[in-house]
Amino acid sequence: MKSSAEKASFISTLMERQLIFQREPISISHRSSQPDKVTSSKITILKITMNSNKAILSNPIHLLAFGFGSGLSPKAPGTAGTVVALLIYLLLPARSPLLYAVMILVSFVLGIWLCGKTAEDLGVHDHGGIVWDEFVGYWITMFMAPSGLIWAIVGFALFRVLDIFKPWPIKWADKELAGGLGIMLDDVLAGIMAALCIQALVVLIG
Repeated sequence: MKSSAEKASFISTLMERQLIFQREPISISHRSSQPDKVTSSKITILKITMNSNKAILSNPIHLLAFGFGSGLSPKAPGTAGTVVALLIYLLLPARSPLLYAVMILVSFVLGIWLCGKTAEDLGVHDHGGIVWDEFVGYWITMFMAPSGLIWAIVGFALFRVLDIFKPWPIKWADKELAGGLGIMLDDVLAGIMAALCIQALVVLIG
């Protein structure tokens, strides 16, 4: 037979096990509710994003500033915008350097207004989705560049590297200037530097 101490210990153990058993369903119930909350939050965020994207695409000013929707890319919108700029460049008919320079100038002046207005409407300076500046920057890169797909890709790579790493004075323009001009100018400088790199490559290749 068990002693009184042993009985007391045995009863205490049973009570502890009973408490653990009673707590377990509560814990399980709490855990099971978490996925529902996470799923609900994701659905809400998705709906907000879809409504926001729809509003951007329905506004012609925002549509242009977002590069015909390329700036809505969830990853690397600047690169996505530059891809569209490359495709437009390849589709352009044969043109004189003067006509191409006029196109760039008009795109730049228009971009100051487009980007500034869109940033003001969204309440975010240089929103990541605003990629018209990438369009103009890439087109500047290809000014006086040799024709052909290979050079278009070389220009793409040079421009993206400079636009991402932002050596001086690109970084200065990006940080110090505000408004539409500030959004545009860092990419314009990246385009000029990339264009100079292309011309240097042309000379080296001979």
